[in-house]
Parts: sequence; C-alpha cells; structure tokens
Amino acid sequence: MLTLRRLLLSFVLSLFAVAAMAQETVDDLLFAVRFNDPGTIETMLKAGFDVNTREKARGETLLMIAAREKSLKALSYLAKFPKTDKEARANNGDTALMLAAFGGSLPAVTILVEAEAEVNQPGWTALHYGAASGSTEVVAYLLENHAYIDAEAPNGLTPLMMAVVFGKKAVVQLLLEQGADAALRNQKGQTAMDLAKQNAREDLIEVLSTAVKR
Repeated sequence: MLTLRRLLLSFVLSLFAVAAMAQETVDDLLFAVRFNDPGTIETMLKAGFDVNTREKARGETLLMIAAREKSLKALSYLAKFPKTDKEARANNGDTALMLAAFGGSLPAVTILVEAEAEVNQPGWTALHYGAASGSTEVVAYLLENHAYIDAEAPNGLTPLMMAVVFGKKAVVQLLLEQGADAALRNQKGQTAMDLAKQNAREDLIEVLSTAVKR
C-alpha cells in the first residue's frame, strides 16, 4: 500500500512538473515576441507551439503582443505565418491591427495590412484607433486602404469624433479634408462639434465650424 501511495504521489508531482515546464516554455515564447526575437519564435513554432497562443491577462495572441509592443521583426514573421489568425480578438475585442493603429505605428499597420488583415470591422475599427492615436500617417494610410471614414462604433462614435475626444487637431483636419461627415451623431445625439464644445476645445470648434460652413 505504501509503495502504491508513493507511486501515485510521484505521478501527481510529475504532472505538476510537466505543467510548470509547459507554462515556462509558453512564457519563453511570449518573451521572444515582446523582445522582437523572430529566430526563437520560429524555433518554438516549428517545435509545435501554437502560433495563436494567448497570454492570460488580456487574452492577446502573439500577433497582438507584437503589434502592441511594436516588435516589428516578430510582427512581420507572425503576420506571414500561414496559421496565424490575423482577425483574432483580445478579451476587450481588440485586433492586432487596432492595437497597431492605436500605437500610432505606421510600420506595424503597414505590415498587417499588407498581410491582408481586415481594415474594416463591425463596430470599433482600426481607423477609430488611429484617429485616437493622433497619427495622421496611420489615418491617411488606412483611408488609402479603403477604411470606411464614417464607421460607427457601438456607441455611435465615428473616427472624427474620436479625434475630437482625444484632442487630435491634425487628424480632425485630415478627416474633414477627406470627406468625414461632421453632422453625424452618436447614441447620445452629439455631433463632433458638440464633443469639441463639451471638452472646451476652441481650436477644434474653429476647425469644425469652417467645415460646417462649406
């Protein structure tokens, strides 16, 4: 009986050890993505690791982490990897392209768009996130790649409204020049002008006033 108990204990401990080792190797993979090490990523994927592995805190995949951390070499490798799910969503609904756009990284956005990541998504889009980032380069690039300029988020916010809320004057001007509709209203009935007034942004009120008078 004692021998059997020892065998069972040994078996249970071995299971814990295997689980710990597996987690350690997953952490190594996540580390390689964060620190822009495509060589290690390639080695581990060839060894059988799942390219769509997620970290626990945010539920982000390797591709999302690479986009958020602006690990461009890792991002490029993962975006081209055949089994990568480029439309996977994190716990909060973000995609890799949204994270790249919010980070204001044109190189990261370019890598993902060239790898055929979807530019237009239902609800929140990469253009909303790009507008919030304040990067006119990212916004212009997304528009050039058929981003819907008046996309409406679940709460009715458009990219123009996002640029106003985040106080990104250059993006507000760019979106208006490209034909964004300043008369649209969110679910609270507010226009971009209303949001500018709510945030006491006299500079944005002036820009929007000029657009309304056209």
